[in-house]
Amino acid sequence: MKKQMTSTVIMLFMATVTMATCTVNRNKAANNKHAVETTAVSNDGQKTMAPDFSLTDINGKTFTLSSLRGKVVVIDFWGSWCGWCIKGMPEMKKYYEKYKGKMEIIGVDCGDTDEKWKAAVKELELPWIHVYNPKGMGDITGIYEIQGFPTKFIVGKDGELLKTVIGEDPAFYTALDEIMQKEQ
Repeated sequence: MKKQMTSTVIMLFMATVTMATCTVNRNKAANNKHAVETTAVSNDGQKTMAPDFSLTDINGKTFTLSSLRGKVVVIDFWGSWCGWCIKGMPEMKKYYEKYKGKMEIIGVDCGDTDEKWKAAVKELELPWIHVYNPKGMGDITGIYEIQGFPTKFIVGKDGELLKTVIGEDPAFYTALDEIMQKEQ
């Protein structure tokens, strides 16, 4: 009986740990009510610039964020393992089409193997730029202080970080519409 109780406690603990990352995302995005939304302003009132990065794109070429200066850019940190990330892709596709040529989306894959990442992009038919964010050396999640998935950043034409939203939230698209109206 004591052994069975110990096993049950261990299994519950493991299940809790396993679900932790999804729970963080679910808590931040459940029913679109708990997403965290911020506007980038530094403590001294200066512009906050999006950190530049170079990662390998889905075609094996080096992609650098600064190569898109002059366009509004959405940086979407996601993974095929993230249910909320996948749930938000249809709306992202609509906005990609709506602002095609004036805005670009960068899908930054986090936590997948190279094969799973490429398969997900193909299966979901995601038409924007995709880069692979490797674990360890070169991982940019620390630079961008990623706390949950998905996390989306809106970067202005000059590289200024304009908006950050953690979780899947319709307010992200409202903010994107407002920014696109100002940036045109």
